[in-house]
Amino acid sequence: MPLRTPALWSETLLTTSPPPEADQRPEGSSFVHDHTPRSMHDSYSELVLPFGSSPEFLEGYTNAAGGIRTGKLMENLDSLAGSIAYKHMLGPGINTLGPISERGFYLVTASVDRLDMFAPLNPKRDLKLSGQVIYTGRSSMEVAVRMETIGTDIKANETVLLGRFCMVCRDAFTHSSKPVNPLTISTPEENVLYSMGKQMKQRRSTVALQSLSKVPPSSEEAEDLHTYFLQHGQKAASESRVWMGDTRIENTLLMFPQERNVHQKIFGGYLMRLAYELGITNAIMFTRHPVEFLSLDGISFARPVPIGSILRLTSHILHTKLGNKHDLLVHVGVEAKVVDPKTGSEQMTNDFRFTWHQPHIGAPPMMVVPKTYKEAMLWLEGRRALEFGAEIRGH
Repeated sequence: MPLRTPALWSETLLTTSPPPEADQRPEGSSFVHDHTPRSMHDSYSELVLPFGSSPEFLEGYTNAAGGIRTGKLMENLDSLAGSIAYKHMLGPGINTLGPISERGFYLVTASVDRLDMFAPLNPKRDLKLSGQVIYTGRSSMEVAVRMETIGTDIKANETVLLGRFCMVCRDAFTHSSKPVNPLTISTPEENVLYSMGKQMKQRRSTVALQSLSKVPPSSEEAEDLHTYFLQHGQKAASESRVWMGDTRIENTLLMFPQERNVHQKIFGGYLMRLAYELGITNAIMFTRHPVEFLSLDGISFARPVPIGSILRLTSHILHTKLGNKHDLLVHVGVEAKVVDPKTGSEQMTNDFRFTWHQPHIGAPPMMVVPKTYKEAMLWLEGRRALEFGAEIRGH
């Protein structure tokens, strides 16, 4: 189910009506949605990217080192998660979405909890992206996605990435929350997945309540931060210490209609790619060495990005840490803000967090040091993300 509108932008501009007032719906339309329970299999979808079997296709994803552009894969994963969510709502027999106004609802990505890389990408093998809804709340659903290389007679399929998206349903006219179809659980395996999805939702609520923007750090965190600052922050400037504020890089772009979704807003996967590519640029500039992607530690979507708007992406190195395999972990934040060209004011739209690692450290590692209280809280949030990522990969 494609999530990019096939209509021409010129036609869209001509046929777009002013947004209706709250609770105003077209006359004679009830927009009753069928809330028949769905099975997990009903929403299962997959997409094969023929990297190994089609050199022409691989060319569109190849990076400068001959590998695969992970940012472009994130676009595919976001589109896949959206298709899975719509398939759950509409049923497995529906192959086209049609106008949102006729459906009476729309789905948006509320957050991406994690994307964890477990094995390197191999451009010589085809890649399969798949996923399904594994948990539903009243108006939200958890979508689990998987990325795996397709096996040959010699090699079996290998999972290279696992991820989790949270999608929410909104009324097409009031924009308030709208109930989603419930899930039916019929096998022990589905029950495990359902419990996993429920835990994801509960953990997201817990993390939000424990955010350092709301509560102070624990005494242990405060002590560790103080020790770290005494160790690195009071030394004379050196090649191995960088203030967090000095790691700032940014990118400012106009948002064009070619990157729109069915809601006539900028496609979330495109924003993910922009943020990923700015983040990895920052990580490479910081380490002065090639880095490898480890995880997307979280994305929050505060508001949509309009077509024609000015988007400012700003990146900082938030935390660095030596890993167990003598590698350097680099946690990077990317903020996306829409700029009002008339006033210069900015509104936050997205907050991205990524982790890369620099393998086989030879020289003393580069360490980032916070200078302000706000930077110190970002440093601690980065440490929490790295600890949780290590816990996931350890299992």
